Amino acid sequence: MSVWRVVRNFSVVATLVMLTAITTWPLTRAEPAAADSAAAIRLAGSLLKQARILNQASLPLRAEAALDEVLAANPSDYFARRMRANVYLTQHRFRDALREAERCRALRADDPAIDGIIGDASLELGDSATAFAAFDRMMSRRPDAAAYARVSYARELQGDLDGAIALMAMAESATSAHDAEAQAWHAAQLGHLYQATRQLARARREYARAGALFPGHPLAETGLARVDLASGRAAEALARLNKQLQSRPSATDFELAGDAYVMLDRVDDAERAYKLAEAMWMSDTPEPAQLARFQAGRETRAAAISAARKRGDIGTVTGR
Repeated sequence: MSVWRVVRNFSVVATLVMLTAITTWPLTRAEPAAADSAAAIRLAGSLLKQARILNQASLPLRAEAALDEVLAANPSDYFARRMRANVYLTQHRFRDALREAERCRALRADDPAIDGIIGDASLELGDSATAFAAFDRMMSRRPDAAAYARVSYARELQGDLDGAIALMAMAESATSAHDAEAQAWHAAQLGHLYQATRQLARARREYARAGALFPGHPLAETGLARVDLASGRAAEALARLNKQLQSRPSATDFELAGDAYVMLDRVDDAERAYKLAEAMWMSDTPEPAQLARFQAGRETRAAAISAARKRGDIGTVTGR
């Protein structure tokens, strides 16, 4: 099958995932196009999940290449087109995702998954009214884990954190017990929401549960580092973050490491970490919303660094 060219030189783990997926399908010589499409869609889904865990920008590009090949041969392949819209979301190509989703909706107007994509893309583009309407349609058509999680996020943005927590708990309950990564993701989201309501003990418990469900999940360790920082435990947070940065660096972890360095009065290290965070958010897979938030906080960080520098100078004088 032509899709095999996409996985040349790919990691052993990813290849095994894809092999397991492909060999479970009853392929026949009478349906080569359908077989190729199914393989590409399944491969793309596996690659997107790995991208979420490994923070590797190349993985969505490989997914896109597999789907482009299928759609070049059959532009009317609805499911390949829908998956490509999801790939665009992962790449933060929100306008492309929205255009692709609208093409899909023209073919099949009653698919709730398309409402989810339209909602996600619209939200990132600043059109909250369209996004919330899409999430409402998704919930009314098929209330499942994906719908609950999206409406939870909408409630969070609207300031209803208690409602967001309740809906995220429903999303987790609706997730298959056989999908450990998805279970861990939902637990980490609950951790985030509990931290937002200053329930630090509950937040720590949910992040720890995410790590137990899926050992090494980046959101679990990053979340625990956030709780450490909120609890004034900068050294513990930095130890967690540096461990992750050694294996899978991310802009978020560099930013949090910068915050930890500030708390520890290590201002040169803080400035270096912040520069790396900004550079990653401006890289080949840019995150405009995160970058805008980071840049908006530039003055606050500068003031914190200045205060830390003064504390360090005092410490040097007094021999602390």
